[in-house]
Amino acid sequence: VLSVFRTRTPTLMITLYKTMVRSKLEYCCPVWNPAKVEDIRDIENIQRNFTRKISSCKGQNYWERLKTLKLMSLQRRRERYTIIHTWKIATGAAPNDIGMSFKTNLRLGLKVAVPSLNSKAQRSVATHYNNSFGVKAALLWNILPKSVNEQSTLDSFKVALGRFLESFPDTPPTT
Repeated sequence: VLSVFRTRTPTLMITLYKTMVRSKLEYCCPVWNPAKVEDIRDIENIQRNFTRKISSCKGQNYWERLKTLKLMSLQRRRERYTIIHTWKIATGAAPNDIGMSFKTNLRLGLKVAVPSLNSKAQRSVATHYNNSFGVKAALLWNILPKSVNEQSTLDSFKVALGRFLESFPDTPPTT
């Protein structure tokens, strides 16, 4: 991508990145969402290296570049998508084909029951279980406050989720 364009202006570079690179990195991300730190780092390094080449971001570290360019880390984007998909399942906008169980708590709002694992399961099975969509989605969803998880429209949910996520540092492993 970079060999074709001489200019490194932020607008062009971000457009190229979002259409030509990030779209491929995020395709079906709930299915292959990495759990190993090395895998997260490898994927994050693609964005880190691309943003380093943007002219207005010279001399900034990765986190400063993300703020300047108004981007999230790829890990944060995958977590955000998982939470949005869980909201869609909870509201019936997406099929609940993995059998997520939702319960309303008067104080905490809508929560997801974390699927149980057979206590006699092998360690390798437990690792796969902990990294499964059903478990990760439930754990991420259950962190949300009632003011976020009880939004009635997708747009209002995304806005509330964005505000909530901004209150946490966006710092996945990159080095």
